[in-house]
Amino acid sequence: MLARFRTYDPVPSMIDRFMHRFWNDDVMRWNSNRTFPAVNISEDDDAFHVDLAAPGLEKKDFKVSVDNGYLTIEASKEQKHEESNGNYKRVEFNYKDFRRTFTLPDEISQEAITSKYENGVLMLTLPKKDEAKPRPVKEIAVS
Repeated sequence: MLARFRTYDPVPSMIDRFMHRFWNDDVMRWNSNRTFPAVNISEDDDAFHVDLAAPGLEKKDFKVSVDNGYLTIEASKEQKHEESNGNYKRVEFNYKDFRRTFTLPDEISQEAITSKYENGVLMLTLPKKDEAKPRPVKEIAVS
């Protein structure tokens, strides 16, 4: 029988804390009538990276903001389809919209956050403050 084994880490990594806040955030409200885009969050030594899958949108459809430690990503797009044939006319409207809010850890330099939209993916880079970046181990010579 296979069992999961996880070692105890008294100091969880920043990504663990960020994900914990993300999944347990009171700001996150799920509405069963809406579809939210998939989000991937990764971390390296210098930053967190948030990739949000949102195909079919354009750069102008997004609004990304930071306020009081919360990162909010919003998008809205209206599509109109008109068809006429003989005695009838059909007009259809389609709306795509979503809003995702994340609590940012204190380690993030909020004023340095950048984003770009490419190939249906919104990519945000959330740089860490210098004091939150790992420092190389300094060896001290013994005399």
